[in-house]
Amino acid sequence: MAYLIKLIKKTYKMARPHERRTVLKNAASLTTLQAITYLLPLILMPYLFRVLGAAKFGLVAFAQALVQYFMIVTDYGFGISATKEISLCRHDRGRICEIFSAVMTAKLAFALLSLLILCLIVLFIPKFRADWMIYLLSFGAVIGNTLFPVWFFQGTEKMKHIADLNIAGGLIFAVCIFLLVRAPEDYLLVAVVNSGVFLFTGILGLYIVFHKFKVAFKVPGYKNLWKELAAGWNIFISNVAINAYTTTRIFAVGLLTNNSITGFYSMAEKISGVFQTFPLYSFTQAIFPRLSRIYRINKLKALNIMRHIQQITMLAALIFLPAVFALAHPIVRVACGGDYPQTVMALRFLIISVFFICSNAFRVQFLLVCGKTRLYSRIHITMAMIGLPLIFLLIHYFSYSGAAMATVLIESGIFLLTYFAVRRLKFSK
Repeated sequence: MAYLIKLIKKTYKMARPHERRTVLKNAASLTTLQAITYLLPLILMPYLFRVLGAAKFGLVAFAQALVQYFMIVTDYGFGISATKEISLCRHDRGRICEIFSAVMTAKLAFALLSLLILCLIVLFIPKFRADWMIYLLSFGAVIGNTLFPVWFFQGTEKMKHIADLNIAGGLIFAVCIFLLVRAPEDYLLVAVVNSGVFLFTGILGLYIVFHKFKVAFKVPGYKNLWKELAAGWNIFISNVAINAYTTTRIFAVGLLTNNSITGFYSMAEKISGVFQTFPLYSFTQAIFPRLSRIYRINKLKALNIMRHIQQITMLAALIFLPAVFALAHPIVRVACGGDYPQTVMALRFLIISVFFICSNAFRVQFLLVCGKTRLYSRIHITMAMIGLPLIFLLIHYFSYSGAAMATVLIESGIFLLTYFAVRRLKFSK
């Protein structure tokens, strides 16, 4: 612990005062958001699990996993490519308007395409046609996510807007769930409320961009549109690959087992997700635009900062995650309101995978900072090609536990590939 504190102090001194202030301010906003958005699920998920029952809870989780694929399509690679572009030209209003217009046009086109695909799925595939209403109602979240310009706020390093809107949305969601969802037959209301909140935050986010940042939307020309699509392509392919072994886990459990088992497993994923992203997600999002600017000026300094931050994250995970592993049973009992050994076993496997993720997050991000998008893409495509069949194979033989086992193997593989890839990078000032 003493070494960890010493390392944090050393890393803190590596950045300039204004860089520290900006990153810490944004990290604080996002951490507050993460604290609230993960505190609410710790209350809401047990409530929903008990009120809806494992089967309906699993169906809701399965529907959310399905629409997550469409969010991948609409997000494309803009969360990284457009964020980076905005961060590097934030004082050029004309260029910002061009980027914003091209990105939003592409995202809206992808949303319409996604809706068409969903309609075809629920129309022609019996498993989805049986519960078609839950899938269509859940799609509102895709539209809201399309409208919400997270990438713009990250690029301008004004992440307080992300925090404020999502906190407001989270509180509205919680209040509506407690007031409206009282029995298993209310499961459709979960999708309605979730979609409504996404639409609310998305529309407000656009309002802030237009009125506070004075961004004007112009129908983009072919060159600008193609430029943004080309910039995000490798990242999009990587996102597809990543979700082939992340989102697909719940989706595959739902396809190969039943709604009840899907409910047990999805609870394990939601619990492990708290420890995986909080507060790690906040710092990765806050540091990306700033580290991109540092890299543009001094590549070696950016590399050293990344290495120090990654070491801090790994040591912190090594200290705290074993306690979560040991306390998995009481954590599940509190979260689910009973003894569910299926969820406990899956959670323990997933916590092991969380260690590899925490020990690799900033290293993976650095490949994007230094423009190695093809290398980033190759790593994730390789693991998707291995991981996707592995997930289905292990679920077939070990049910819900197989999905968690596959996660450990996949994340350890990504850790090794990324470690050696970054180690080969050589920079000078």
